[in-house]
Amino acid sequence: VLYPAGGPSDAWTYSVRLRLPSGWSFGTALPVAQNAGDRIDFIPVTLTKLVDSPVAAGQYFRRIPLTPEGTTPHIIDLVADSPEALEMPEDMIAGYQRLVAEAGALFGAEHFQRYHFLYTLSDRVAHFGLEHHESSDDRQAERTLIDPDRRRLSTGLLPHEYVHSWNGKYRRPAGLATPDYQAPMKTELLWVYEGLTQYLGFVLNGRSRLSSPEDWRQNLAQVAAYLDQRPGRTWRPLIDTAVAAQLLYNASEEWQEWRLEADVLIRQLTSGRRSLDDFCRRFHGGESGPPKVVPYTFDDVVGTLGDVAPYDWRGFLTSRLESTAAHAPLGGITNGGWRLAFGDTAQALYKTGERVRKVADERYTIGLLLQESGAITDVVQGLPAARAGVAPGMKLVAVNGRAWSRDVMREAIRATRTRSQPLELLVENGDSF
Repeated sequence: VLYPAGGPSDAWTYSVRLRLPSGWSFGTALPVAQNAGDRIDFIPVTLTKLVDSPVAAGQYFRRIPLTPEGTTPHIIDLVADSPEALEMPEDMIAGYQRLVAEAGALFGAEHFQRYHFLYTLSDRVAHFGLEHHESSDDRQAERTLIDPDRRRLSTGLLPHEYVHSWNGKYRRPAGLATPDYQAPMKTELLWVYEGLTQYLGFVLNGRSRLSSPEDWRQNLAQVAAYLDQRPGRTWRPLIDTAVAAQLLYNASEEWQEWRLEADVLIRQLTSGRRSLDDFCRRFHGGESGPPKVVPYTFDDVVGTLGDVAPYDWRGFLTSRLESTAAHAPLGGITNGGWRLAFGDTAQALYKTGERVRKVADERYTIGLLLQESGAITDVVQGLPAARAGVAPGMKLVAVNGRAWSRDVMREAIRATRTRSQPLELLVENGDSF
């Protein structure tokens, strides 16, 4: 974006006009002054609001209101590659309606005047979610809503981005609350910005019944297993992934891992009278109103946790941020009466993920993640495949003398429990085997 030098982005006001191809529709949180068919004039806004308010537009478009008249408008603006892709099932719409209600109950206030889920369903764009104060830019595959497997895996995106309106946009780490788009950001508290959002989005996904209770538990087990076998945690502290986020941004699951532990601890300390919900209401609530930014520091997080339940929260957080360990802190699971266990039969949700992503995931057995083509994309250090010299970029050709497939490999791995012969992999490495 090009704008005059000097002064904060709030100091500049812009008048914006949008022209669309004939027959296209659009969605945005920007307030409209006049809509004359293919020409839309918006009410003048600050540069801050303009940059924070994307537009989704297309020929195949559907607008789904989530809230009744007289309440804060919440709208899903669906745009897709085909009209069939717009068919969101009624039970899913009801789930997103419950999401709005559950978030309201959690935070106790709204810091926006309207909220738009700008939901793009296309195989011709990158797939991601990007948070904004009064909207989110959510992009998934074209058939996400009409393919049962894809739909089953898709429900976590919108809750996560919605939570960001409170955690990240309204309450923002002081190092990220820059006055313009030139000042460098400091990301030390990104583990709150993304980590707490990842956790709360996961919680709201379950409370809204967008995921079934069984899928929710299976998802939690997958996250716990994934975090527990990350060998990098033995040498790299969690805080380093936040500080270095501009260079390598892939730690959102790590940043959320001990929020459940904090929740269980608060419940234990208060004999069940309080939970992490009380922290969220105090920290992110306040009075409802238009968008604004309230910066915070590490001390603010510690202080609010102490107000909810007196405890050495500074020590709790510091130990998890700055220490290294062989295993993930799974106290939230174990202290909640559960345990992480492994079996020789993959969970239904796990197999659904493999089918949709077209992978074979054996990271918890021999330590391999492969594409359906046999291309190896990840190897877990310390597990059998890595010890045998297998590395990313190689290609698996055969397992025990048979052409490789997901089922052939899984059956061969299972057979090692009762047979003395070692597992034999034929791997292509460039022009060698």
